[in-house]
Amino acid sequence: MMAGKNSDKGVALVSGAGPGLGAALCSKFLEAGYTVAGLARSESFVGPALPASGGFHYHACDITDAGAVGRTVARIREKLGEISVFIHNAGQLLIKPFHETSPEEFEGIWRVNCLGAMIGARAVVPGMLKAGGGAILLTGATASIRGGAGFAAFASSKFALRGLAQSLARAYGKEGIHVAHVVIDGMIWGPQARDRFGAARDTCLDPEAIADAYLGLIGQDRSCWSQEIDLRPSAEAF
Repeated sequence: MMAGKNSDKGVALVSGAGPGLGAALCSKFLEAGYTVAGLARSESFVGPALPASGGFHYHACDITDAGAVGRTVARIREKLGEISVFIHNAGQLLIKPFHETSPEEFEGIWRVNCLGAMIGARAVVPGMLKAGGGAILLTGATASIRGGAGFAAFASSKFALRGLAQSLARAYGKEGIHVAHVVIDGMIWGPQARDRFGAARDTCLDPEAIADAYLGLIGQDRSCWSQEIDLRPSAEAF
């Protein structure tokens, strides 16, 4: 067992490892016996909600910077072992009229939501191929399947992420790499849902419950893989 390794289940790499769903994913995979490496843009982005455990390892890394991601993944492999699960949970939201959206804002949303997934997946796929398997889970949204007014930048990036997930699943499923896209159809409960959008807890998705669903995907038998699932609270209209 390598130094700092939590178990022989392998390493789960989680981008967007900040408070909320990122923290829930990190905690849930730790509980399931994985060593967890979390990526966030800066150390200040990692809050007290993240696990204080010998099995959790934090890395400040910009997921849109291919060089930085490559170096970080190499360090993780050296210290912790091969990455068996990659979850792209990093995301950026922009709600703005299209005619007021600058090209720079449009590109910035795409870089985090889609390009970041491509860069992360490209960094881990070679190791998964060598190991004969692994899992890549990409966090989608309602905007992955329906573009609303004011969501042009966000929806286009999430549509692209969904297409990337489908292409990767078809390319690497036969190699034992399970690629799945998770449509989060609703608001995730947390300070932003409460304070910015005035949401009530019973109308939101619970981050711990979402993390359970991600673990369920990882546990699926190869004869019965889901390529896409959608998650929503019972109160959500769809």
